[in-house]
Amino acid sequence: MKTRLLFAAAAMAFATCALGASPTTLTLQRGGTSVPTTTPLGGAPLTSLELDPAMVGGDADSGDGQDYGPPVVNRSISHGHTGSKSMGHGGRAKSSPELLGGFDGLNFHDQRYANGGNQFSVEPPDQGLCTGNGFVLESVNDVLAIYSSTGTKLVGPVDLNTFYGYSAAINRSTGAYGPSITDPSCYYDAGTQRWFQIVLTLDRIGTTSALAGTNHLDIAVSQTADPTGAWNIYHLPVQNNGTQGTPDHGCAGGFCLGDYPHIGADAHTIFITTNEFSLFGPGFYGAQIYAISKQALASGAASPNVVLFNGGDPSIQANAFTVIPAISSGGQFAGAHGGTEYLLSSDAVFFDSGLSSTIWLWSISNTQAIDTMPTALTLNVSPLTVQQYAVPNSLAHQKPGSTPLLDCFATPSCASILGYPSIVYPGPRDLAVNDSRMEQVSYANGKLWGTLDTDVLLGDGSHGSGINYFVINPNSGGIFANGTLALPDANLTYGAAAVTQSGRGVIAFTVVGPNDYPSAGYASLDAKIGAGDVHIAQAGVGPWDGFTGIPYLGGGRPRWGDYGAAAADGNTIWLASEYIAQTCTLAQYLTPPLFQCGGTRGALGNWATRISTIQL
Repeated sequence: MKTRLLFAAAAMAFATCALGASPTTLTLQRGGTSVPTTTPLGGAPLTSLELDPAMVGGDADSGDGQDYGPPVVNRSISHGHTGSKSMGHGGRAKSSPELLGGFDGLNFHDQRYANGGNQFSVEPPDQGLCTGNGFVLESVNDVLAIYSSTGTKLVGPVDLNTFYGYSAAINRSTGAYGPSITDPSCYYDAGTQRWFQIVLTLDRIGTTSALAGTNHLDIAVSQTADPTGAWNIYHLPVQNNGTQGTPDHGCAGGFCLGDYPHIGADAHTIFITTNEFSLFGPGFYGAQIYAISKQALASGAASPNVVLFNGGDPSIQANAFTVIPAISSGGQFAGAHGGTEYLLSSDAVFFDSGLSSTIWLWSISNTQAIDTMPTALTLNVSPLTVQQYAVPNSLAHQKPGSTPLLDCFATPSCASILGYPSIVYPGPRDLAVNDSRMEQVSYANGKLWGTLDTDVLLGDGSHGSGINYFVINPNSGGIFANGTLALPDANLTYGAAAVTQSGRGVIAFTVVGPNDYPSAGYASLDAKIGAGDVHIAQAGVGPWDGFTGIPYLGGGRPRWGDYGAAAADGNTIWLASEYIAQTCTLAQYLTPPLFQCGGTRGALGNWATRISTIQL
């Protein structure tokens, strides 16, 4: 019988006094319109330019400062860690009675060969999932697709450069570069019946690969409740160096970076948060919280009101890192204090030990003033005492299996086709788990629900990754449920929780270990008993076999993540997790069309995503 951990904690000195930090008024620029249109898959199976030279790996958020080629963005915050000495509690379910079904979503092959192959090879995917009005929208680095609620693909894959009205990521005929897009996220708002899709976009110097320094949040808002129709596009500069109407935060090298954007909402306002780093130098400058008029965006207004709270303001005592705004299902919002949006963050990455027993509860009140007096919005933050959590300090082992990319590197004749020297790696390689940043946050049934990854001890005494969950009373700071979900023989990573209005939740995550290929997993979440058993929504069929972490291809971490997603739609919860949906041998990898194993992968990667639906 599985033991469930119930953990109660009292809030320390819970207070809701306003901080000295005042919001800054900004200008949101409306651009053109867009209609998502499927672009053809194609292009050469391998080119001499698979990776974006400005962002090795193609993704702007690695957490370790290793993704960018010159100029390097150093997004490392953690000072080190000793690891947790605790074990989580969890068991594997023998069946999955709650699972209604699911289907495979976007994968590496879709990403690399979209728009006629005028894309770079990118990993990890990063998961942006939202659902409503009979549709499911999935976006990853750097494509999106729209499905019916039965899993029929209606549109896609659509490369994000085209969707946002830009030239291709790389024009393989002319060599011209388009803007670099990363970190998608999305939200369906039942009240306005609008879809909101966001990305971080980095500008180039002309059509060269060099970054210009300017970067912006691109916000797409559907014109109707049908996401397959027209969208309005908005641009919000986030370089925060005093140009284009931004404040000057003094980032080293002259430009800040609005990294890791995530979206949330209350009744009146759309919230987007970022982690602010220097783009061309070292340094973290605090999370940024942008509040934008929801009604103005939904109506297609030319210049919706927007204000910025700077998490690096000296008056804010919290370490503002990855401050995640809450998403509310079905139009259920906190109405007190003129409308309130809640956010959560963690702080273990700031300590040498990598340990913490504190998370931070943020709130922005008087959101009803966003259309009339936007600077009247008020920011508050309070610490909450929770079960100790820790930055995971290990990589995840995988179940052995076919790894044709590694085998190709180990075979001189094959490595020469890839264009690199031969090198032998023991396979399969370990993959990276998440740090202890807060992941998706939900407001439902009057409670705040959140998850983060934490270091745990596995059954053999080694370190692994589990998921710490929180169910919080945002009015008092009281804790309804807090514990760690873990398995003794596998890692659980990149957890994301969604909750129905009645207060029934599900956590989605990846399961990976010596006996498990990367698989899409989930567990129930309840305010009284915490997390339930670990279920496998779809088992992986082979090991991860991607390019990150290979020195010839940029080095750095062997990437996985950077986040999953879940969304509630009535009593149905939709989950999206990264997993591995294919396997093939080196011989199959070298069968024409080269490196694609029958259209299931690309030369340099094989990630996939699984979309699952659970009825509650």
